Amino acid sequence: MSETTSRRILFEPSTVEIIFAWFQRIVAAYCLLFGLLYWVRLIGFYPGTLWRFDLMPVHWQVTSVVLAVLFPFAAAGLWMLASWGPVIWFICAATEVVMYAGLPRLFGERPSIVLSHALVALLYIVFRIVLHLQGRRAREL
Repeated sequence: MSETTSRRILFEPSTVEIIFAWFQRIVAAYCLLFGLLYWVRLIGFYPGTLWRFDLMPVHWQVTSVVLAVLFPFAAAGLWMLASWGPVIWFICAATEVVMYAGLPRLFGERPSIVLSHALVALLYIVFRIVLHLQGRRAREL
C-alpha cells in the first residue's frame, strides 16, 4: 500500500445529513403532487366551476399558472439536493400562505396547507442549525 492511499481521508455523510436528504426528497414528492394538482386545474381535467382555467377568476388564473410551474421546479431542485430547491419551495410556500392565510376571501381558507408549510419550514430550519453546529464542531477538531 502506498503512502498516498493510506493518508486518504474518506468523507462519509453523517446520519443527520442522510435524514436531511430524505426529508428534502419527501418534500419534493409533495411538491410534485401539488404541482400536478395545479396542472389538473389548468387543463380542466376535473369537473367543477373553479377547476377550468377559462372559468376561474383572474386571481386564481395567475396563482394557478405560477404554482403549476414552480412546484415541479422546486420538486426537481429538492430531489437533486440542489441549493436552489429550497429557495423555490419557499417561494411556493410563501405564495400559498399569502393566498390562504392572507387573502382568505379570495382563495378560501386552507389551514392544513398553511400549517404543513410552516411545519416543513420549521423542520428545515432545525436541520440547517443542526448541520451548521455539526460542521462547526468538526472544524474545531
